[in-house]
Amino acid sequence: MQQNSRAGSKMLFFILVLLIFTPRADSSWWYIGALGARVICNNIPGLVNKQRQLCQRHPDLMQSIGEGAREWIRECQHQFRHHRWNCSTLDRDHTVFGRVMLRSSREAAFVYAISSAGVVHAVTSACSEGELKACGCDGHRRGRDADARGAFDWGGCSDNVNYGMRFAKAFVDAREKMVKDARALMNLHNNRCGRMAVKRFMKLECKCHGVSGSCSLRTCWLAMSDFRRTGDYLRKKYNAAVEVTMNQDGTGFAVADKDFKGSTKNELVYVENSPDYCLMDRAAGSLGTAGRVCNKSSRGTDGCEVMCCGRGYDTMRVKRVTKCECKFRWCCAVECKDCEDVVDVHSCKPHRRPDWLDVT
Repeated sequence: MQQNSRAGSKMLFFILVLLIFTPRADSSWWYIGALGARVICNNIPGLVNKQRQLCQRHPDLMQSIGEGAREWIRECQHQFRHHRWNCSTLDRDHTVFGRVMLRSSREAAFVYAISSAGVVHAVTSACSEGELKACGCDGHRRGRDADARGAFDWGGCSDNVNYGMRFAKAFVDAREKMVKDARALMNLHNNRCGRMAVKRFMKLECKCHGVSGSCSLRTCWLAMSDFRRTGDYLRKKYNAAVEVTMNQDGTGFAVADKDFKGSTKNELVYVENSPDYCLMDRAAGSLGTAGRVCNKSSRGTDGCEVMCCGRGYDTMRVKRVTKCECKFRWCCAVECKDCEDVVDVHSCKPHRRPDWLDVT
């Protein structure tokens, strides 16, 4: 009887250890983007208490964050459209990206950075458009100022990027501040890089006044750049991401490469190397590249040799209809013909099981 009891206790202890140390793909606030207009704070999976409180206090902001989530996911997929990992999302999955985000990889670094940037961009845009009760245009810029073209008056509606950054920090960082481990530090660092990327591309826009548009007087304001610039910038940071390890006192990072010179302050950081994403691996969250379209003539990441991981590719001839011989008709239409041509489409072969696995 005692042996059974001890065996049961050991089994219970083993199960508890598994529950504590086995990583799981938690729900994320990223799922807000899939909810559309159905944002109800208590029903959003993946929110921690601080995020839920902010949601209840600012329900109009959640709508903006949802729209922003759809935008940054589209941008992520654009940036990685020619990559083995192409920022694929999973339908009706509260984690959005699945188990691939469990690894503290370059890809996770990019997703956390661009998602944080997406919140800044979406909230700031909504402030300027008068959609939110909590904020409006940036009212701090007043009076005269000057740039390389000369003097101007501050006016118009400057984008309130500082409010967007403050809210993004409070909302996005809330989950990571609940734990103190290497992954949380990595996420907080990359979240900050994403926020700063939006501010980096603020631009001065002006309207000219004067006789016949002489521009003797200018009224100017600060505006965010198109989100594509942020995406392009963070994609370059992904390419140059720095591998780090947690320092001994658990308060920061040490660069893994002893020869690294410089600062990681504005660089994306990661802790674990990425899988190759060649094959489907449910445990790693990799969907593989079987069936992905590739470019036969390219030597880059979109080329068939790289994309297909040396497995080869299939070629299929397909008919393609495009607009051609377009003419402008007065007034005011463009008329085009439908032109049909035949093109070769190349797609990666699936992984072939070794013959010996099929021997019974």
